[in-house]
Amino acid sequence: MSDPMHPILIAGPTAAGKSALALALAAATGGIIINADALQVYACWQVLSARPDTAELARAPHFLYGHVACGAEYSTGHWLREVAACLAVAKENNQRPIIIGGTGLYFSALTKGLAEIPPIDAEIRNQGNDLRESGNTAEMLADLLEYDPDTHAQIDILNPARVQRAWEVLRSTGTGLAAWHRQTPPALVPQDNATTLVLDAGRDWLADRIDRRFHQMLENGALEEARAVLNAGWNPALPAMQAIGARELIAYLQDEMTLEQATEQGCAQSRQYAKRQRTWFRNRMKGWQRVPAQTIGQNQELIREIAAQTPQFGP
Repeated sequence: MSDPMHPILIAGPTAAGKSALALALAAATGGIIINADALQVYACWQVLSARPDTAELARAPHFLYGHVACGAEYSTGHWLREVAACLAVAKENNQRPIIIGGTGLYFSALTKGLAEIPPIDAEIRNQGNDLRESGNTAEMLADLLEYDPDTHAQIDILNPARVQRAWEVLRSTGTGLAAWHRQTPPALVPQDNATTLVLDAGRDWLADRIDRRFHQMLENGALEEARAVLNAGWNPALPAMQAIGARELIAYLQDEMTLEQATEQGCAQSRQYAKRQRTWFRNRMKGWQRVPAQTIGQNQELIREIAAQTPQFGP
């Protein structure tokens, strides 16, 4: 059964031009834009997370941007429930939902469903934070390999946050993450009921954009954002503090490195993050349409072609 709203989903690595494509499609389809980036939900990172600016926000309705307090816990489950509410509003107002972001796990939950995993025990969460912050992901991986090999084989073992999450679920519930996922309920937006797009960006082209954007962020106030977070109480274990470049800027403000070093490392971290995103999209989104990121800004024909792929409202 087709979805009368038929959302447009836009995934892509950082700095690839997702916002520009979303705004063009919003103008072409009368759509609203819903955030699917795990860091753009936090109020404290306007500049550093590359949230839409005032001019962009004025061009189309935007939802789920900067609405979560910096110290709050916010999970994929939180996001999925909020997206469901946004979709209900869009349907009521006859608006096309355009869901955009770089968090692959959000799109996976949206199009494949999300297991209802019980909350993590606070003591185990603290243990997980301590292990990750001390660089002991190897200890968590060893536990997963021994007691939950299915999950160990599926997660990104180079992503400390993902390793910690899998370890915490196993320790807290006694059941592995992979087993929980096998009990997943139906998807909120099945892939066949949406136009699914992934921006395909060349490595060198994207690296140049990432470096230029990080420097632009500094000019636009990223350092001041980091100073405000530091003054409010810097806690590197919080999910919001995983913003790319945040640790480096905080280290500069704490006189642990020069601004040049912080900038260089921030750019490097952004490029590595983009590499992980591209790997995820390549491996986990094989049925999504690839869109060449380099041509979006100058190719109005491409915008019209994508908009034409999207069915109109109604049965």
